[in-house]
Amino acid sequence: MSVTRFGISIEQALLEALDEYVVENQFSNRSQAIRQLISKNLVEKKWQCNNAVAGAITLLYDPNKRDILNQIAKVQAAYHAEILSTQRFMLASDKCIEIVVVKGTALRLTHLSDSLIAIKGIFHGKLSMSRAD
Repeated sequence: MSVTRFGISIEQALLEALDEYVVENQFSNRSQAIRQLISKNLVEKKWQCNNAVAGAITLLYDPNKRDILNQIAKVQAAYHAEILSTQRFMLASDKCIEIVVVKGTALRLTHLSDSLIAIKGIFHGKLSMSRAD
């Protein structure tokens, strides 16, 4: 694999954020971090196609929020064919983490994830996928 050097211009705040990313992820230099970010972006772009994938959706929320459990169940029911399993763990009286194991086309799982994460009261949500074909 050949390597090509190039220079970029970047705002100071963005450079500082990159340096923090380098430290947090224990990269040896900025180039390694930039390569990782580009590679990650390319993989995520491939998710937008209709490849068969498997993965997990992680949700963090307050289960005491009005109707949140019903809303989550309603979305999950619409995608029952893609959901393999769900697990819910109480972290505190007002914090719950739910892991939804999924398998299907990348586009459909992305829609499922977006629908869950958009529910009012979800603090944080993330979809992780890998090709399954």
